[in-house]
Amino acid sequence: MTPGTFEILKQDPRGGARLGRLWTAHGPVDTPVFMPVGTQATVKAMTPAELEALDFQIVLGNTYHLNIRPGVDVIEQMGGLHSFMGWGRAILTDSGGYQVFSLAKLNRITDEGVTFQSHVDGATHVLGPESAMALQRRLGSDIAMVFDECTPYPCDRKYACQAVDRTLAWAALCARQPRAAGQLVFGIVQGSVYADLRERCARGLMELAFDGYAIGGVSVGEPHALILQGIEESVRHLPADRPRYLMGVGSHPHMVEAVARGVDMFDCVMPTRLARHGTAFTRAGKYPVKAALYSRDPRPLEEGCPCYACRHFSRAYVRHLMNVNEILGIRLLTMHNLYRYGAFVQEMREAIAAGDYGTYARRFVVEYGNGRAGEPANGRDE
Repeated sequence: MTPGTFEILKQDPRGGARLGRLWTAHGPVDTPVFMPVGTQATVKAMTPAELEALDFQIVLGNTYHLNIRPGVDVIEQMGGLHSFMGWGRAILTDSGGYQVFSLAKLNRITDEGVTFQSHVDGATHVLGPESAMALQRRLGSDIAMVFDECTPYPCDRKYACQAVDRTLAWAALCARQPRAAGQLVFGIVQGSVYADLRERCARGLMELAFDGYAIGGVSVGEPHALILQGIEESVRHLPADRPRYLMGVGSHPHMVEAVARGVDMFDCVMPTRLARHGTAFTRAGKYPVKAALYSRDPRPLEEGCPCYACRHFSRAYVRHLMNVNEILGIRLLTMHNLYRYGAFVQEMREAIAAGDYGTYARRFVVEYGNGRAGEPANGRDE
């Protein structure tokens, strides 16, 4: 299949959920999909072979971080990002816009781009639509993101209007830039909590005919109801024949509800970052395995889970490793959490294929986080 082909294999008859397949230069990506975050050209604590064994088809890299260290020149000399990190499947690169606004020590925004100081060493850099696309072309990612202005929450309407204007102007410049062979480009809908601004942004991006469309500026501190509102107000104005990507959202309840509204792609640092802090994800919710009540718990991180960590080790052992700062503890929790995320999106795909995603989603929201995720060994009615 030609890169950019997006097949809709099944549509939920009573809602927006859909089963799809996006073709990239490095193979197919089945949707709904969760993309592990590999900010620095690695998904923390995991090898590419382990990610492939968990059947992840795509990972995310970040242009901002990779340009600062080791530098795009180095990666290009090493044969591009795929070769550099030893990953043969698809890669999506974020343009770096979000990091410029959130991490830079100081930044100055103009219509040409952003001048900012690196969060690492304070060195001055300039990033704009042309340079962001050039960097992603040199990285050789399968999916490049346009350079946009991500607004915070809360955000007044005047600022949100200016950010939408700038995002659309930058998107038009991004659309005209040369690409790597087979590289796809996604536009990003902004507009904060303002429905008319999200509609204007979405319609403006559609005129540029991008290969896919992302929903940005949600889950930046706003309450749950406004997150869902931002998703709905973006999706309803996006084309049905292109993939839709909800950026930076990774909580299971949010993903379930976003898929119900027609979202296809997700990324988030939650499964890997929270693993480093001792949190285990399960089908029923998450819990802190470092807690004292697991010090003698012989059960795996999640009962019935077939992942490597759960097949071989107890909660007591993983807790011990985490509390003495052994690297293996982080590795085992990361393996398990990523397995859980992969199993979760597969579960959603199966529910869509079965034609009853609505029932599945309602049941999931009720059951998830019901307090049973990490209950004591003798605290069940079995």
